[in-house]
Order: sequence, then structure tokens, then C-alpha cells
Amino acid sequence: MTQPLVTILDDEPQIRAMLSDALEDAGFRTASFARATEFEAALRRTTPDVCLVDLGLPDRDGLAVVHRLALESGAAIIIISGRAQVQDRVTGLELGADDYIIKPFDPAEVVARVRARLRAPKTPDRAHSTARFNGWTAQFDSYILTAEDGTDTPFSHAEGEVLRLFLEAPKRLISRQQMQESLGGGAGDSFDRAMDVRISRLRTKLREDPKNPRLIKTIYGAGYIFLGDVSWS
Repeated sequence: MTQPLVTILDDEPQIRAMLSDALEDAGFRTASFARATEFEAALRRTTPDVCLVDLGLPDRDGLAVVHRLALESGAAIIIISGRAQVQDRVTGLELGADDYIIKPFDPAEVVARVRARLRAPKTPDRAHSTARFNGWTAQFDSYILTAEDGTDTPFSHAEGEVLRLFLEAPKRLISRQQMQESLGGGAGDSFDRAMDVRISRLRTKLREDPKNPRLIKTIYGAGYIFLGDVSWS
């Protein structure tokens, strides 16, 4: 069986070498890049399983790279950055990252986070990649939400994980703990914040009233319930 491929985009050679060594010792294949242009050229030839992306790149805004990856790639995205402000983490998650690790870090933590992302549900096969609910169509192979009026809205890999979790268990309570177990990632405030961001963005894309959402209901202190009628094809 081919080992998962992890790409590393960071302009610091010491960071690239440290991460490559740790990940390869853990059984992963790696490919490292110092510039976004080299990284994006490689993506046209191969599809990684996980992308580690630094935000401070010499030739491109790292957040723009993350956003494009989230829209166009099925890979999991983990930001590795020295930017430690809460707003930086929130912005990264809002743009489609699955996780955010602050420098300096222990390479063992990065390996553990990569493994957690790979345990999370993957995008389904094309035969089971389209869900219809309440006038909406979600296409998980192309990351597109189509409204009843025909308007298309892209969603990210991270948002798709949460949406699929809801669509596979409609009208059933999904607790925060169940979400953490299903989607991977560390428990705690950072995971809760990541889920809040993804659910907020999904509600916006589904044209929900934030004060009275019809489809994704918050059950305070318990979790969430998706109230749509869902069919898969």
C-alpha cells in the first residue's frame, strides 16, 4: 500500500528538513517546497493527502494559497505559522484550513495532527458523492453547493467534512465529542472554535438566518441537529 503523501510549503530550510525527517520516520512520504509557485506546479502533477502550509511565504500570501487549496484540492490543510493571534487562526480556519499549528512546535505534534487528519472521513466516491436536501444539492466530488435557483457556491474541504457529517445523520443530535471523534483534531477550545467557524460559514452558504437557522440547529450545551430531508446518489 502506498504511504500517504504530505507536502510541506515553508521558506525555512530547517523547518522543511525537521518536518520531512519526522514525517518520514513515521512512515509518510514527503515533498518539500520553499515557494508557492513550485508547490502549485507540483500539485498539477500529483495530489497530496495532507498539505502543511506556512503563511509567511516569499512569493505569495500564504492565506491565499490556503484558500485556493481548500476550493480546488481534496487534501487536508494544516497551517504552520508563527502568527499566534486568535484572529490569524480564525482567518485561516475561515479560509478552509483544517488545523492550525503555531511555531515553534514539537515535530511529534505535527505528526500526530497529520495522523488525525488522515483518520477523518475522506471525500466519498463519485457513486455516493451527491446529496440533495431542501432544494439544495451538495456535490462532494467538486465541492459545490447548488441552490434551487441554480446558483453555485463552492465549499472547502473542511466545510465539506462537517456538512457530510450532518447529511449522513439528519434529525439526530451530534455532540461536540462525536464531531471531534469523527473529524479528528485535538479536543478543546481550538477545535470548538474551528467547528464554530465551519458551521457559521455553512449556514451563510445555505442562506440561513443566523438568528433562526432552519437547517443546522444549535442545541445549547448538547451539540447540533440537521433538520433537512436528505437523499444520496
